[in-house]
Amino acid sequence: MAELLATVYLRMKGYHIVARGFRKPVGEIDIIARHKDTLVAIEVKQRSSLEKALHAIHTKQRRRISRAMEYYISSHPEFNHMDVRFDVLLITSFVKKPVHMENAW
Repeated sequence: MAELLATVYLRMKGYHIVARGFRKPVGEIDIIARHKDTLVAIEVKQRSSLEKALHAIHTKQRRRISRAMEYYISSHPEFNHMDVRFDVLLITSFVKKPVHMENAW
């Protein structure tokens, strides 16, 4: 449910969703989107507080997301020319606006 809310929120902000739930042995990405000339990997975290959501994203997970993004781009050459960015979308409630952290790492 959190990823669906994140998708709707990102579309309202002008993002074009390219893939959801991209999973390969090297890693996984919740949402891959295009925003202008940038390809964005977005990690969605739903927790009871922003602090808990932020602490749920650890270094090992960031590496796996980065590797998954490399894999995605290598298998989709149409995105080779684009800048790449890693964002986090934090959801603490389904009635509150999500917190979107661009360039999280």
